[in-house]
Amino acid sequence: MEFRTQIPIQSSNQKIDYDAKILLLGSCFAENIGKKFEYNKFQNTVNPFGIIFNPVSIEKLVNRAIHNYQFTEADIFFHNDLWHCYDVHSELSHPDKEVFLQNLNQILEEMNRQLTESTHIIITYGTSWVYALQSSGVVVANCHKVPQNQFEKVIVSVKDSEIYIQKTIDLIQKVNPTCPIVFTVSPVRHIKDGFIENQRSKAHLITAIHNLQLNYFPSYEILMDELRDYRFYAEDMLHPNQIAIDYIWERFCDSAIDSKCYPVMDEVAAIQKGLAHKPFNPNAESHQKFLNKLQQQISQLQKKFTFMEFY
Repeated sequence: MEFRTQIPIQSSNQKIDYDAKILLLGSCFAENIGKKFEYNKFQNTVNPFGIIFNPVSIEKLVNRAIHNYQFTEADIFFHNDLWHCYDVHSELSHPDKEVFLQNLNQILEEMNRQLTESTHIIITYGTSWVYALQSSGVVVANCHKVPQNQFEKVIVSVKDSEIYIQKTIDLIQKVNPTCPIVFTVSPVRHIKDGFIENQRSKAHLITAIHNLQLNYFPSYEILMDELRDYRFYAEDMLHPNQIAIDYIWERFCDSAIDSKCYPVMDEVAAIQKGLAHKPFNPNAESHQKFLNKLQQQISQLQKKFTFMEFY
């Protein structure tokens, strides 16, 4: 007997292998999958400007990077002892204005290169709820703890979501026409928006993506309809736990990773486990032999894949 329903996932026509250069943009779930790529030593970059949840802000950053519109003093502001930019995550905020602008423009240049050179791009949307500045109506990617009364909270309609998603695609295809773009909707529950509002938000995103007939990986549906249990959530009951992330990654591998990568991934995993091993006696001869063998394994793998680095 089968006690669960498994979501059918179409196999990708352009599989990811170890020659691929992968760029992931979007919500914190993009970070989860990015960590999986990193652990398995694929060539990937995740959210150069930090976590971005909504399609409006992602389009804005892609547009800026593609056209290399430099950040200036007009794009930043000082609040709570730090310089911030409404278009990027707070993790990039800095106490020094000049350093902050320099960092932003350096990342911008790098993101321009990544958008141009990537062989695969994965975009994960988290919400269609956005915050717009009362003073200008401009949608922000991050409020940076500025008082809430300075913003208006609005939901991006399905139609407008389609427009921003299509703009994002057009911008990327302008500089990288053959790069496949995979879209997904984060399974993270944005309950601060409200239970019903969270479902509305996800529905807008899913509908917009499907109306545009885009490549879609059903990470949201896997957690909602295939796993369907609070035991697959972290303690906050909002984010998927590691078991859920591991399972969704397995489903992603089945559909998007070239099977010839699996033996290499097994080698990498063995090395990662070896590096994580904590010996009872680090100076023991047996442990030194173990380290030498591990280093030989790393060297052999690096001869085939020169970009791999192990720490």
